[in-house]
Amino acid sequence: MQGMIMHHAQAVEMTALIASRTENKELRLLGARISHSQAEEISFMERWLTARGKGTTMTMPSMPGMEMAAMDMSKHEMLMPGMLTAKQMAALKNAKGKEFERLFLQGMIQHHGGALTMVKDLFDTAGAGQDAVLFNFATDIDSGQRAEIRIMQGMLGQTP
Repeated sequence: MQGMIMHHAQAVEMTALIASRTENKELRLLGARISHSQAEEISFMERWLTARGKGTTMTMPSMPGMEMAAMDMSKHEMLMPGMLTAKQMAALKNAKGKEFERLFLQGMIQHHGGALTMVKDLFDTAGAGQDAVLFNFATDIDSGQRAEIRIMQGMLGQTP
């Protein structure tokens, strides 16, 4: 949950760039939807962790079993699966128009793919994800992210 909060926070940061970098109405609508759902999910995860007496931020240098996690050496911070590196975020922040749209869609597809990896890792861990509320939440993330990936692939002109 802590890793997914960090992951979702980057998606919210990415969508915040849309308004100043593109006039594409379809992308603006998609970004608003992603931002809203990710912010709502962050709130849920923070409440879930707080109710269990857990912190809402990651304090460990790494998480056992998260082989896909990587270090962004330029900022010395842990990246959860699919997160954009500092270099990718800088390129996104510096782009405008069609270039921004392409980088955003490619980056958010990568980002959402990482969330799918995290959900799979959760369900592949013995005993994890058995709490009904957590199971439903993770299942909703999985289906929502898959649907948004298909939409973004369509916007890029890719076949899903």
